[in-house]
Amino acid sequence: DLKKVPSNIPPDIVKLDLSNNKIRQLRAKEFEDVNELKVLNLNSNGITYIDPAAFSGLNNLEELDLSNNSLQNFEYGVLEDLYFLKILWLRENPWRCDYNIHYLFYWLKHHYNVHYNGLECKTPEEYKGWSVGKYVRSYYEECPKDKLPIYPETFDLDKDDEEWERHKDQSVQTVKKHGVIVTVIG
Repeated sequence: DLKKVPSNIPPDIVKLDLSNNKIRQLRAKEFEDVNELKVLNLNSNGITYIDPAAFSGLNNLEELDLSNNSLQNFEYGVLEDLYFLKILWLRENPWRCDYNIHYLFYWLKHHYNVHYNGLECKTPEEYKGWSVGKYVRSYYEECPKDKLPIYPETFDLDKDDEEWERHKDQSVQTVKKHGVIVTVIG
């Protein structure tokens, strides 16, 4: 019935099983003193939030079980210290497929040596049952490249911007607006 990660974990421990407790949140630097930890089981805790620095210091972690919790997404940075992670258990979480899930998907895509399972959309209803990868791909398909606006017309320029008018017909265009210089070549 633990409600938080204990603070008296021996620093040389290599396997820690905190499954089936009531830990709802992982705060920053929860595991910073257990640098030798290789396996961490947080299965079945009802975790809803993981601070981006929660796993700070777990540089040797190889296996992380976050299955059967209440996670909907990860904030940017949550997985950044897990350099040697090999297995990530994610099943049985209510993953929400919106823009916030992209960090987790791209982190896994760029860390192709990490084996994972259970990354399936549970909400919203229109994506329920989809793999997160399929959702992310569909997110970008909704904005086809041939329909994207062409620069420089998309810049928010005033009609009376004299510098823009002076340079718009040149092959190299430079515009200074609000302290930003934009150069368009073409």
